[in-house]
Amino acid sequence: MTDFLVAIDGPAGSGKSSVSKAVARKLDFAYLDTGAAYRALTWAIQHGHISAENITAAGLNENFEYSISTDPDNYWVRVGNENVTDAIRSSEVAEGVSEFAKQPEVRSFMKTLTREIAAQSQNRGIVVEGRDITTVVAPDSQIKILLTASEEVRLKRRSAELPKHQQSGIKRQVSDRDANDLKVVDFLTPAPGVILVDSSDLNFEQTVNAVLELIKYESRQGI
Repeated sequence: MTDFLVAIDGPAGSGKSSVSKAVARKLDFAYLDTGAAYRALTWAIQHGHISAENITAAGLNENFEYSISTDPDNYWVRVGNENVTDAIRSSEVAEGVSEFAKQPEVRSFMKTLTREIAAQSQNRGIVVEGRDITTVVAPDSQIKILLTASEEVRLKRRSAELPKHQQSGIKRQVSDRDANDLKVVDFLTPAPGVILVDSSDLNFEQTVNAVLELIKYESRQGI
């Protein structure tokens, strides 16, 4: 079981996934992308593996067969025996995920699921990133960071991650999802004890180093 948890929140396109994965590699920590579970559930519903009417605690426990790698160098996501690592990054999933992510039953299930996966890690530490990790999922984590950037920068970064035929709807995907998710949890304002890192004027390497320095500093303070 891991005994050191780094929680990283942030809006879409803030770089939290790629930065978190790089930080985990540098520290030899495990890495957990919590947003993948919401995307995988959306994919499962869209492809008829789970009924949207069966989104209850019991229904999810019984029917959502989800697994994810916490190895930052061997990342994969599965629903049942099907590898959906690439499929859950489609524009169809991105546009539909907020509909299910905002449901209380789903968020409660995902909170428990995230805690279980993190607890099972055999690494000395784990970096867990998502929307409400610092405030809801792991408020007692040793390091809590809110990673953000201006909307212009976030749109540019997210657009660069997608093929050209998927870039036309990027503003709607990012801005609309942020707006919908903000109705459920505030991931733009750091809660008490959460450190804000604004990467608007930082490149990727600088952002990774800034997060690493924060972790090292906070660790030296006895956290």
